[in-house]
Amino acid sequence: METPSSPNGRLTAFGNQLVQVHNWLREELARLHDDLGSVADGRAERLRDLRAHCLTFCSALTRHHTGEDGGAFLVLSEKYPELRPVLEELAHDHDVMTGIIERLEELVGGVGPASSPAEILHVQRELDGLTAIMETHFRYEEKRIVEALNSLDMPEWRDMKPSFLLKTH
Repeated sequence: METPSSPNGRLTAFGNQLVQVHNWLREELARLHDDLGSVADGRAERLRDLRAHCLTFCSALTRHHTGEDGGAFLVLSEKYPELRPVLEELAHDHDVMTGIIERLEELVGGVGPASSPAEILHVQRELDGLTAIMETHFRYEEKRIVEALNSLDMPEWRDMKPSFLLKTH
């Protein structure tokens, strides 16, 4: 299994890997915005791209958050009890985003060539809501837990990357 490393060959700390995953998710969300914009501009041939990209992005974001809740946050809570209120807040954000993701997947599934501008605008508003909460969440998470993650020595995470550190669909 490939071990994430920096250009100088040193192991990349887990918190830095988290930031890399967040940046990748930000890029994927921007692509999803672009796909929706293309469909809104009448490019119906992009509809399949929009649906497929929405499903893969939503799945990746859900996997990331589930991995944090069931793995990273448990480890951090045990090693750094003072972070528990922060971790609870972050887990609450995950619940909020799960609701938005479910609505977004349903709305995108209903978009078609005959969709009205109002229907597409509704999807855009859900996507904008997800973007806003996700960006706020990522910034807060990066500010509050990256240093703690960077201090962890978890050989099992080096041997097999946990789901919250995966960047593939």
